[in-house]
Amino acid sequence: MTDFVLVHGAWGGSWAFDRLASDLRAAGHRVLVANLTGLGQRKAEFHPGITLTTHIDDVCGQIAEAGFGRFVLAGHSWGGMVITGLATRLGGRIDTIVYVDAFLPQNGQSLWDLTGEWEHNHYIGSQKHSPGAVAPLPGLESPVLSAHPLLTLVEAVGYTGEEAKIPRRVYIFANGWQPTPFAKFRDAVQDDAAWEYHEAQASHDVMRDQPEQLLQILLGCA
Repeated sequence: MTDFVLVHGAWGGSWAFDRLASDLRAAGHRVLVANLTGLGQRKAEFHPGITLTTHIDDVCGQIAEAGFGRFVLAGHSWGGMVITGLATRLGGRIDTIVYVDAFLPQNGQSLWDLTGEWEHNHYIGSQKHSPGAVAPLPGLESPVLSAHPLLTLVEAVGYTGEEAKIPRRVYIFANGWQPTPFAKFRDAVQDDAAWEYHEAQASHDVMRDQPEQLLQILLGCA
């Protein structure tokens, strides 16, 4: 049995991993799908002061509450920021870290640093009448999505050395989503021996488009 921790992307909720979590549990594993302050099931708790640190604290607390020792950690999209931050605290307990079409920040980088002018204009413009609350990107609008806290997009990740203790790193790139902000991360890791690289014939929603492939990759980390 392996313990899995799953972290969803911006504007979303834990429901994004419903099928994957169910399939992992059916295979005999324990799964924690993080619930983040102000998002998804906790959107009623939204306030403009939520930071990236808030969400890293959320996941740390939920891991402790679940009683997980060592675990596999996976994050989708913006969730790559959260799992990287978590790795700087708990890297010595993470057997594998998995980036599912996700941001992969280096030391001192925020999501703002990893995105461009189009995204920046949206982040600022969309919260003009709702300070601190960034609307979903154009094209991603959905009744199930909600506003995302601006400060989580501008706070940087700071490496501690703990993240270097993770023995296995996996990156999954969705090659069916264009334009994608993740090609730079694909280029950085696909020929790096320190990384296990996969491509999914999928839109950004790998969980929906390639559920079996994603499941098999995760089971391979067990």
